[in-house]
Amino acid sequence: MVACAQVVLVAVWVLLSMVRRGSIFSVRAFRWVDVIIGAGVAAVVVSSTIAGHLYLVVEPRLDAPGIIVLAGTVVLATAAFAALMVVMRSLLRSATELQSELAEVV
Repeated sequence: MVACAQVVLVAVWVLLSMVRRGSIFSVRAFRWVDVIIGAGVAAVVVSSTIAGHLYLVVEPRLDAPGIIVLAGTVVLATAAFAALMVVMRSLLRSATELQSELAEVV
């Protein structure tokens, strides 16, 4: 999970530097957004695996439902993040198409 978060932070850093240079509407930006989506999906897989382990193995012996609720919340949060990044990628694609159309007009 920490490695996924670090990959996302590096990708966001690269995207922010692209915004600063004014080159965010390029094919290279889509690759970095895909890296963020991949890290988000990996985080969902890891967190759901941990949540499943906690539910099946640890919770019956420990009798701590709060841990299961917390793990489920983490799974939902990481899934929501990955879904949000998919939506943001489609918005970036639309903005890139509009940018190219505007460049043709000007």
